[in-house]
Amino acid sequence: MLKLGQGTSFAVIASDVIYPTGSGNEYGDKFFRPYMDYDAPIYAIPGNHDWYDGLGGFMRVFCDTPALKPKPDRGLRGLLWRKPETIDEARLEQVRELRGKPSQQATQPGPYWAIESDSLVVVGVDTGIRGMIDKTQTAWLRRVSLDPRPKILVTGKPIYTRNDYKPSPLEEGGTIDDIVRDPAHRYVAAIGGDVHNYQRYPVKVGDRVIQYIVSGGGGAFMHATHTIGRVDVAGVHEDDFKCYPLRGDSLSFYSQLYARRLRMKWLYLTPREAVCIMSQHIKNEPVRTPEGPVTITRRMRWAARLLGAWPWPFRLPVDKVFHRYLSELSDWDTPPFFKQLLHVDVTPEELTLRCFAATGCLSQELDPPLEDEVTISLA
Repeated sequence: MLKLGQGTSFAVIASDVIYPTGSGNEYGDKFFRPYMDYDAPIYAIPGNHDWYDGLGGFMRVFCDTPALKPKPDRGLRGLLWRKPETIDEARLEQVRELRGKPSQQATQPGPYWAIESDSLVVVGVDTGIRGMIDKTQTAWLRRVSLDPRPKILVTGKPIYTRNDYKPSPLEEGGTIDDIVRDPAHRYVAAIGGDVHNYQRYPVKVGDRVIQYIVSGGGGAFMHATHTIGRVDVAGVHEDDFKCYPLRGDSLSFYSQLYARRLRMKWLYLTPREAVCIMSQHIKNEPVRTPEGPVTITRRMRWAARLLGAWPWPFRLPVDKVFHRYLSELSDWDTPPFFKQLLHVDVTPEELTLRCFAATGCLSQELDPPLEDEVTISLA
């Protein structure tokens, strides 16, 4: 990560800075220490997990506001909802020194913001817990979007994910994607966090293409990609869809993980087997061609079914259950981690987005492999 960060002007964390509950007392180990050697400012937009603590920690760290006083909740929610922690100010000041260089300093005006350059405007929006944008932020977003320069949207909730369309609603009606798609606003990409992997959907809107990207694979557990079916949302062809980890790698790794946890050796699928299973199910040409022939057996199909990668003979949405619950119970602390970073280069003529793998494997420490790249004209 540090090599990729050299020469960059700043970094952006696309939601869920602190996982799982956004406490201001966890920023030392989960933000300041991991990024202590990144020698540039870091900006962020909050995700739902940052809001679980009332956004107090986020606003204190990124916006340098006094500690927020949360409004008391009444009724059942007041009894069950987690109470925000009181921030240990002395401890916070101590850990701030880990990123104490002048070159690392930045103070945001709030949880949503815009960063301007001569060629591009990066617009960050706060989608809160439920994904809705209120009237005040919507009015701000409409004003910022009138700027004539090309733009990237950074949002806490991705607009396209898992072959589904989930635009954040506006409190006044409509969706955030209505603003993104308006040709007068000149958005060229919309990048969302929340989902813990990488996905890219090049969506044709009129006579142009907008790159809708999920980039949330930089921190906590990895959401499986093998549960994503054949892509056809918004007219995006399966061959144009990109994801990391690759579906076969995701299936093989999770099969190994659960074969070990459940002590069911038959559940394990080798990388070659998993690639062939996913290719047969998705009906696509795999990105990495396996060596030698592979015969798909009944045992392999049942293993894939239990892991949400193969349809059942009757209606049973295991893929959604796996994505929503089993992935979240499947964090691990040894390589490969299947994390990723999105590197953005901009010139007056073009914008280049590159997804890099960050697996933690020794062979990739010095030269991480390029996983996906797209260049966008800014003319």
